[in-house]
Amino acid sequence: MAEVIVLVVVVLLVLIVAVKSVMVVPQAQSAVVERLGRFRTVAEPGLNMLVPFFDRVRARIDLREQVVSFPPQPVITQDNLTVSIDTVVYFQVTDARAAVYEISNYIVAVEQLTTTTLRNVVGAMSLEETLTSRDAINTQLRGVLDTETGRWGIRVARVELKAIDPPPSIKDSMEKQMRADREKRAMILNAEGTRESAIKTAEGQKQSAILAAEGQKQAAILEAEADRQSSILRAQGERASQYLQSQGQAKAIEKVFAAVKRAKPTPELLAYQYLQTLPQMAQGDANKVWVVPSDFGKSLEGFARMLGEPGEDGVFRYEPSQDTSDAPPAEAVEESVQAWFDTSTNPEVAEAVRAAEAVARKEVPPANMAQPPEQG
Repeated sequence: MAEVIVLVVVVLLVLIVAVKSVMVVPQAQSAVVERLGRFRTVAEPGLNMLVPFFDRVRARIDLREQVVSFPPQPVITQDNLTVSIDTVVYFQVTDARAAVYEISNYIVAVEQLTTTTLRNVVGAMSLEETLTSRDAINTQLRGVLDTETGRWGIRVARVELKAIDPPPSIKDSMEKQMRADREKRAMILNAEGTRESAIKTAEGQKQSAILAAEGQKQAAILEAEADRQSSILRAQGERASQYLQSQGQAKAIEKVFAAVKRAKPTPELLAYQYLQTLPQMAQGDANKVWVVPSDFGKSLEGFARMLGEPGEDGVFRYEPSQDTSDAPPAEAVEESVQAWFDTSTNPEVAEAVRAAEAVARKEVPPANMAQPPEQG
């Protein structure tokens, strides 16, 4: 029985020694190994052998890049305004031995160093510079932290400012300023738009006025040309009409004179015709005819003596001449006057008339459609 107990104890000791002799370190981690309280080595990832009861693991260090967000810190700017700044630090342990033996708690140390460095950097800036110079602050913080934490076996990758919160009163002032700036930009944009619109409108009105003036000019020219052509044609027509009227009157006088000569009128007939013509001469409100008998008789006597010859009874009678032929024809129309009686239409006028007739034919319905249907 005693032998069994001894055997069991020996087996347990062997198992304990075997467990204590073997250590497995995961990837991206390292372990600081001490022997009898002194630093022995840094165990790399994988299987590592230890001396039981002599070697022990002091600390396991994560070698990956770590992100630590620190609570907001009150910082006073150069213009004596307190702002709350929230920071985030990205760092990585590069030397496990230094991280264990050079600093007791490297995370707390990084936090405190970040806070003090941030106050130094922001304290040399005004509030406006702080709000607009985040990249500069990040660069300065990273440089200082990386230099100071290098001896701790830590590499600071970057530092970011999550938020910069000014005091409430400053926030109100900033909002009012931003609102004023936005309103200013809006007014400027509205003014620019109004100016551009006014310029475009003026340009359009200018072009419209120019085109309207050109149209009125062309219309006035065409109207004046039409009036001139109409006046010329009307004057030519009146001239030709007067010429024809004078020619007709001359021809009529000649015909009347020839007819009178062929009719062989007596002085009594001429006197009778003269008396018949007197009422027509007296017609009209503005015509006044006075007939003096003595003068009227003398006029007839002189007229008879001029046209007739005394007969056997002493009475003057009209004796027609032997030449009973008609009066000679009127003279032919001169060549310079021939153009007055040209009734051919001007080609331009004829074209305008044809166009007007075509438009009229399109607007007026045919005759068979315009007539109402017959009632049954």
